[in-house]
Amino acid sequence: MRSRLPATMRNAAQWTRRFGRTAPGVIGAVGAALALLALIAGLVSANAQSAKLSRHDTVLAHTEPLANAAQRLYVALSSADAAASTAYLSGGVETAEVRTRYEGALTEAAAALAEATTGASDTETREILGQISAELPRYTGFVEAARANNRQGLPVGSAYLRQASALMQGSILKNADELEKVRLGQLHRDQDAITGLPLWSSGLLVLLLAACGLGSWILLRRTNRWVNTGVAAAAGLAVVALLWIVATTIAASAAIDTGATSRFEKLAQARILAQQARTEETLQLITRGNLDESEKRFTASSDQLRGDLSSLLGSDSPATTAFSGWQTGHQHEVASYKSNNFRGAVDQAIKTDGDGSAVQFAALDTALKSELERTRQEVRDDVNTAGNALTLSSLGMLVLLLGAAAAIVGGVWPRLKEFL
Repeated sequence: MRSRLPATMRNAAQWTRRFGRTAPGVIGAVGAALALLALIAGLVSANAQSAKLSRHDTVLAHTEPLANAAQRLYVALSSADAAASTAYLSGGVETAEVRTRYEGALTEAAAALAEATTGASDTETREILGQISAELPRYTGFVEAARANNRQGLPVGSAYLRQASALMQGSILKNADELEKVRLGQLHRDQDAITGLPLWSSGLLVLLLAACGLGSWILLRRTNRWVNTGVAAAAGLAVVALLWIVATTIAASAAIDTGATSRFEKLAQARILAQQARTEETLQLITRGNLDESEKRFTASSDQLRGDLSSLLGSDSPATTAFSGWQTGHQHEVASYKSNNFRGAVDQAIKTDGDGSAVQFAALDTALKSELERTRQEVRDDVNTAGNALTLSSLGMLVLLLGAAAAIVGGVWPRLKEFL
C-alpha cells in the first residue's frame, strides 16, 4: 500500500499538469481563479464596509460621549476651583447661591468622572482617572479646611485655599487635560476610520478588473470568441462595487469633515480658558499681594479667549457680549484694589447682579455651554449622516460580487462544455 500511494499521487499530478495545458484545463482554471477572486473581494469589501458601520456605532455610543465627558470633567473641576475661591471671598458664611455653585460643580465633576471611568479600557486612561480620583478628595479637604478657618476669621484659611488651588491647577487639571486629549484623539481616529478609503477592498476590486481583462484575453485565445458575457458582466459588477465604495467614502467624508469636531474642541478650550482666568481673578484677591504677575496671566488668558470668541462666535454673540462685560468689571475690580479699596474689589468680583464680575462671567459660561451643546449635536448629526451613507453598503458589496462570481461561472461553463 505504501509503495502504490506515491505512484498514484505522481500519476494524478502528471495528469493534472497535462490537463492544465489543454484548452478545457486552461478555461476551467481561468474561470475558477476569477470566481474565487470575486468571492474574496466580496467578503473583504463587505467586511470593510461593515467595520465602518461598526465604527459609526462606536462613535455615537462610546467615543463621542467619552470625549464629551472628559471635556465636562475639566470644565467642572475648573468651575469648582473658581467657585471655591469666590465662596472664600464672600467671607464668613458664604451665600447659599455661591455654595450651591461649588457643590454643583463637584457633582458635575463626579458624574463626568464616573462616566469617563466606565469607558476606560486602556491602561493610560485608567491611570489618569485613578490619579484624579485619588487627588479630588484631598482638594475638597483643603477647601473645607479653608472654609472652616474663614468662618472663624482665621487668616490661615487663605493658605489652605491656595494649597487647594495649587493641587487643582498643578495636578488634577493637568490630568484632566491629558484625558481630554486622549479622548479627542480616539474620536479623531474613529472618524478617520469612517471616512478613509478602504485600501484592501479597492485594491482587490482593481485586481479583479485586471484579472477579468487578462482572463478575457486568455479565453479569446482558447475559444476564438471576442467577448465572454459572463466575465464582462463580472467586470461591470466590480466597477459598480468600486464606484459604490468611492461614493460612500466621499459622502461620509463630506458629512464628517464639516469642521464641527474642530469647533467643538476650540469651544471646549475657550470655556476652560475662561474658567482658568476666573480662578486667577479671584485668587489674586485672596493672595492680597502685588497684582502684576497675576494680571499678566489673566491678560494672556483673556486675550487668547477674546480671539477665540471672535473667530468662533463673532463679535455680537451673547458670549462675546458677556465677555466684554466681564472684562470691564475686572478693570473696575483691579482699579478698586490698587486704590486700597479691597472691599470694593471683592464686591465687584463676587457680585451676582448688575455689572458684577460674577454675573457677567456666569453669562459667558452659560453662553459657551449652550454653544458647546449645540456643536456637540452637530458632531453627532454629522457622524449619523456618514452612517446613513454607508447603509446597505456591506450587503451591497456581498451581493454584487457574489453576482460577479456567478456571472463568471455562468460565462465560462458553456465554453468549457464545448471541450468535454
